[in-house]
Amino acid sequence: MKSGSAQKMVLNMLSTASMIRSGKSFQNLMVDLKASNEKLLARGTNMIMQITDVDQATAEKTLKQAKGQVKVAILMILKQLELNPALDLLQRNGGFLKKALNS
Repeated sequence: MKSGSAQKMVLNMLSTASMIRSGKSFQNLMVDLKASNEKLLARGTNMIMQITDVDQATAEKTLKQAKGQVKVAILMILKQLELNPALDLLQRNGGFLKKALNS
């Protein structure tokens, strides 16, 4: 039992590190999410509200404008961009939200 728990902890650390290195996480959240159903839409809305400190209506509206892409919606709010400039900025920064916000 102990070796299984240790193995699980190591695998969790490795997967977390790989998500960080690939730009899929931001502030301890997996923001590389495509809201394709109601559950993911609610999760994405909550992440947007938590990161950007906007109300639910603004988060939902921006997520819809971002075509369900949470990273793009966050970038649109924090940098006050429209969809295409936000997509371009994210692409220029290799898909890393933190880099895009700092540029």
